[in-house]
This record gives sequence, C-alpha cells and structure tokens, in this order.
Amino acid sequence: MTEVSTPEIMIAAIARMLSGLGHIAVGASSPIPGSAALLTRALSKGATRVSLLGSREHNPFTDGGKELFDCAAQGRIDAFFLSGGQIDGAGNINLVGLGGYPQSKVRFPGSFGSAYLYHLIPRVILFREEHSPRTLVQKVDFISAAGSSPSEVYRPGGPYALVTGLCVFRYDRDQGRFRLESAHPGVSTAHVKSATGFTFEAPAVVPATEPLDPEAMAVLRGQVAREVAETYPGFARKLWGVGA
Repeated sequence: MTEVSTPEIMIAAIARMLSGLGHIAVGASSPIPGSAALLTRALSKGATRVSLLGSREHNPFTDGGKELFDCAAQGRIDAFFLSGGQIDGAGNINLVGLGGYPQSKVRFPGSFGSAYLYHLIPRVILFREEHSPRTLVQKVDFISAAGSSPSEVYRPGGPYALVTGLCVFRYDRDQGRFRLESAHPGVSTAHVKSATGFTFEAPAVVPATEPLDPEAMAVLRGQVAREVAETYPGFARKLWGVGA
C-alpha cells in the first residue's frame, strides 16, 4: 500500500500539532486522533503519555471519565479532541441534535464532558472527516461546547485547530474564528470554500497538507496500526488491513 489515504493525511496533520506534548488524552469514537496520538508516542520513544479511553492497553484510568476530568482540572492534560454533528466558524460544537431543543428532529450522542474539557485543556483539536455545509455550519443549532468565553472569564482551554477530510483550519483566538492553514493534496481552495458553511480567512497561496515522511508512515502502518486495532478493529482492518 503506497497511496496516502485521507485519514492518513488527517493523522499526519494532527500528529504535527501533538509533537513535544507530555500527556495526550483521546475520548471515545476517535480512531483518527487516537492514531495520531499513538504515532506521536511512538516517535517520541515513549516521552509522550497517551490515555486512550476505551482501550485496555493504552488507558491508565480505571474509573471511566472521572480521572480524565480530574487530570484536566489539575492541568495535567496537554491536548484533547472533540467533534460534533455540527461545528461552526466560531469553534462552537453541537453534540445534542438538529432543530430546536428539546424537540430536536435529529438527536446526536450527547455532550458528556465536552464543555468542561473544552474550557480547561489548552490544546483542543476539533476533527470531522466529513467536510460539508451540513456539518460545518455558519451557526450550530445547539451549543454543546462554546469555542470562546467572555473576556472576563478565565479560560485556559479552547480550540486550537480543526482538521477535516479536506483541509486544516487554525483557530485565531483574538478574532474568534478559523483561518485556512492548508488544503489536502488535490483539494483546491475553491473546493474548501464551496464545502464549508461558514466564512473563513485564507492566505493568498494555500499550501498542501504535508503527509508523513516515509519513516513515520512505516511506523503508522506497522506498530501504530497494530496498537489501534486493539481499540478500533474495524478502522484498522479497513484502512491498513490489520487483523483481517
């Protein structure tokens, strides 16, 4: 397998944002961020700690989300990941549903601790493989976790970037909005704009998202793929043929 897939491009982009961090936590249903976190740990020769919820081998917590929340409150988690049924240009995410709550016509899994962790963890990377006007919207129908807080509110955490199946956005805290940082190979800026429901700034020349170098790719498709298969067997089997 030589062709680089969209998930692998996303993993590469996320892994670059995690380099040098001490403790990365990954929530449930997050195989792409989980892969990036485990790759970062592998490349750091174990200097980076990863807590992968839902894993028996890569999760030191024994009491579900309670220990995760305690670590976040103590400032002992450097990066986390959030997604949503909707994400808007201000970094707000919707994990509740579509339409007016509580009579939402479509229900999502729920917020769980997203607002709490979004507020506390310094580097929260948003992700969504589907990049379309229905998922990346001008304004979410319900704010499960807000991208910003009033200026008088102490908030160490918040959005750092948004990685999708088409591109990478970086979040500008001063302006409270996203700026296009790179488009994945073969994706034009015009394509990104037409597929995005919110407005964003972009440089005159948008670079291509860089894939992993050959050495890192070999680690991802070998060691990391086997580690990922323990928690996400379907993902690892489909993407890398591991466990097939």
